[in-house]
Amino acid sequence: MRFADLKAEWAHQLNALWYDASRRPTWILRGLATVYTSLLALRKAGYRIGWLPRHRIAMPVIVVGNLSVGGTGKTPVTLALIEALRQRGWRPGVISRGYGGSTREASRVQSNTPASVCGDEPKLLFERSGAPLAVARRRSDAARLLQSSGDVDVLVADDGLQHLALARDIEIVVIDGQRRFGNQLLLPAGPLREPLERLRTVDWCICNGGEPQGDEIAMTLRLGEPRALLEPTRRIAFARQRVHAVAGIGDPTRFFASLHRLGVTIIAHPFADHHDYRPEDLMFADDLPVWMTEKDAVKCRAFAQPHWYSVPVDAELPAHFFDAIDQRLRSLTRDPA
Repeated sequence: MRFADLKAEWAHQLNALWYDASRRPTWILRGLATVYTSLLALRKAGYRIGWLPRHRIAMPVIVVGNLSVGGTGKTPVTLALIEALRQRGWRPGVISRGYGGSTREASRVQSNTPASVCGDEPKLLFERSGAPLAVARRRSDAARLLQSSGDVDVLVADDGLQHLALARDIEIVVIDGQRRFGNQLLLPAGPLREPLERLRTVDWCICNGGEPQGDEIAMTLRLGEPRALLEPTRRIAFARQRVHAVAGIGDPTRFFASLHRLGVTIIAHPFADHHDYRPEDLMFADDLPVWMTEKDAVKCRAFAQPHWYSVPVDAELPAHFFDAIDQRLRSLTRDPA
């Protein structure tokens, strides 16, 4: 069995444990969670008292992240935020760690940058938005690179909530409205990267699907018409048809359920998040269309077939949410770099 297959199976088993109320983590996992909690508290204390350096960029920084591992809808939120900022006169840029890519030093993502170099999510964000985007193992390096370019006046950090080395002005947390926080335990006994108390310190919480709680901002995801990987301008309408549905994201079931609600009969093929696809992964024993997420498509385009399609996803959020962010940004002051 390939390592990728083992990783996918392990992720599946953990998710079943975390989100099944009838199951309890083993004492080993609970013990490891205690160790993780202690290390997390020590790290935060290091930043709080100045043992660990925190880098401040001479422009506003917005962090879009989540409290739990796996997909919650951060990428669609980041895309919607980029467009909303542009409409309000800002010049946003995006910074990312480039998870899954080989880049270590800060570099700009270009149209010819492979996903294997910059990571699948940065590649998707760049293709969809065209916004200046930089990746680096240390997000502060990516931030400085974009700052020095003069092309941007506000930075959006994709998935950087726990990256405390980069100071930020606005924190947005995206919550899976269906699964919420599972058993509410920290890794590896549960899905949480940080305790739930962390939500009290962020600026906005977005609820992706389900019922928003408290002051959470309601968000829905809208699927666009599937586009051929080899000819992105060629689209097909949703119809009652049978397709192979491929998803290598944090929660593949969300993608499958969305297609099902549109009347599409699917043969589901879930893969691990950030799966590194090979042609044989998608060679099925028939000629049915293959539909995949955009995140998968950026890694499969190089060996795509004519009947492979990507399904775009857009986040729908209320205008008053973006207006509030705009007002907050305009209230900030910055000392010269």
